[in-house]
Amino acid sequence: MFPGAPADMVLPAFPPSDSPTFMTQKNHIAIAGAGIGGLAAATALAQAGERVVIYDQFDQPRPVGSGLVIQPVGLNVLHQLGAGAAALGMGTRIHRMLGHEARGGHRVLDVHYDRPGGARFGLGIHRAALFQILLDAAIRAGAELVTGHRVTGQQNRRLSFAGRPDAGPFRMIIDASGAASPLSQMRARSLGYGALWATVDWPQTDLPRDELRQIYRRASHMLGVLPVGTLPGSPAQKAAIFWSLPASSYQDWCEGGLAQWHSQATTLWPDYAAFAQQITAPEQMTMARYSHGTLRRPWGDGVVHIGDSAHRASPQLGQGANMALLDAWALVVALQEARGDDGRAMQIYASARRWHVRVYQAMSWAFTPQYQSDSRVLPLLRDRLFFPMSLVPPMPAILSRLVCGDLLPPSA
Repeated sequence: MFPGAPADMVLPAFPPSDSPTFMTQKNHIAIAGAGIGGLAAATALAQAGERVVIYDQFDQPRPVGSGLVIQPVGLNVLHQLGAGAAALGMGTRIHRMLGHEARGGHRVLDVHYDRPGGARFGLGIHRAALFQILLDAAIRAGAELVTGHRVTGQQNRRLSFAGRPDAGPFRMIIDASGAASPLSQMRARSLGYGALWATVDWPQTDLPRDELRQIYRRASHMLGVLPVGTLPGSPAQKAAIFWSLPASSYQDWCEGGLAQWHSQATTLWPDYAAFAQQITAPEQMTMARYSHGTLRRPWGDGVVHIGDSAHRASPQLGQGANMALLDAWALVVALQEARGDDGRAMQIYASARRWHVRVYQAMSWAFTPQYQSDSRVLPLLRDRLFFPMSLVPPMPAILSRLVCGDLLPPSA
């Protein structure tokens, strides 16, 4: 548990590496996908004495994406893995999420973690930094990484790959291959809006470097700046910037040209100019599309799903990476509790995570159209009803816990 975290954020521990609970189990566990959840699971399992092999399609280890926020519950997992100090060293502490309406300038979002310097905060971090930290931890713990293997399916606890021989059988397969998982049977619903993301240098600006800032025009326009600390091998401070966009409008955005986008963005938010002017080619902006769905049963015969292969939502509550970390940790704890009965361990894992996932899925579903949609009614309700209500006790404390990720216990 990281210093200063409240007692209700303690996550269960698993046995040390010399525990017979794990040391007597010598069959390999295969992990499909070297993302956040996969690497966290590999680290925890290897530290507990398991033989772990991770398969991923990349030829050289590399992350996908831009910035994200690790919430206090996710930071707790990183500390349990021994990776918390490294993450804090590369990330930026976020103490407030603040959003304004572009035309009137009035607040429509204002959530505090704690006072600056307090115990609770989010951590803005680039995916490349978090990826490197978790990869180093997994390799250091003894996990094996196999690159150049794109998983295409599984049968009888064996993994199939594109253009490669099958591997296995394995004691267990952990599907951590993300939203495009070929192993997951989830039927997710595509969301109408996505976002363009890019990483830029932190410029000379009056914006504070301990806040996530956003600007909205109704719900059809949203742009933001997230401080994300440093990248591996570089001391330069970075920012992740984003621009909300209908999922089907990416080509129109490209054809409209950067000059048009620069003008539109900086008209909505003059402080955005110092960030946006660093974008000199459309290819610097990556389009992210989102979907919403949940596997009712995130496990099967020898296969268990974690992270986006088990549940997906919009990024409005900033919980995607945290959910993957929590899933990974809950699965390891379940294996310890089941004492060698892997089928029972999968059921324990699914039960432990069920309500936390469901509540956050529901909250994300409710919040998303207020900030990303074509509705004209919902932004009015957001500005004139929901935001004023959010300032009345006990709502500030409830919203803080919602963002921190512990409105409900992470593992029931």
